[in-house]
Amino acid sequence: MAGWERTGDVLLCVSELVTNAVLHGVPPGRQLLIFLRWDGRLLRVEVHDSGGGEPRATDGDTCAEGGRGLLLVTLLSDKWGVRQRKLAKAVWCEFTKSG
Repeated sequence: MAGWERTGDVLLCVSELVTNAVLHGVPPGRQLLIFLRWDGRLLRVEVHDSGGGEPRATDGDTCAEGGRGLLLVTLLSDKWGVRQRKLAKAVWCEFTKSG
């Protein structure tokens, strides 16, 4: 992935997904997992946590300090979603290498 022009987008999205998991999805004493899968064309990022609920992107209040993380993920990644797991969930996003 060296020299890939979307590195900044990927790093920001990873940061937002991990921050959301820490703030909203990881009960005290629990952990989160981050998986990255690169097949030469597609990068998939997954952040697994043990919290409940289904994260949703909102328009975000431009005056608020937070609340725009998933909006950024929506705008910067090619696709994102949530996969429910037994006692957990995985929030993921994907980036396709063009060219």
